[in-house]
Amino acid sequence: MDTTRIDKWLWAARFFKTRSLASDAVERGKVKFNGDRTKPSHNVKIGDTLLIDNGATEWEVVVCGIAEKRGSAAVAQTLYGETAASVEKRRLTTEQHHFFREPASALKGRPTKRDRRLLDQSSS
Repeated sequence: MDTTRIDKWLWAARFFKTRSLASDAVERGKVKFNGDRTKPSHNVKIGDTLLIDNGATEWEVVVCGIAEKRGSAAVAQTLYGETAASVEKRRLTTEQHHFFREPASALKGRPTKRDRRLLDQSSS
């Protein structure tokens, strides 16, 4: 077994929760095979490069192993190797996401009159 369908591989490598989600992503062009769009039935082999966008994260991976069945997460991680550029890009993306911190999250219970004044003053 040196090749397998791209949708099966994406599912086995745990990039998508179901095989049908993987197939839909390939059809919509969210998965690029060696830089080009492809079909879900296209075969992948060791050494191929895939650009994968599952909506939340983007990866650039090189196929290091072939599997037809979905195994544990530890086994799935051995099926691919992420490129250094992809790792750096994901790190920068997560650092740029500064989520709004709720001002009252540091307070325990209901705010006092003084706490309320401070909250109102900081929001103005």
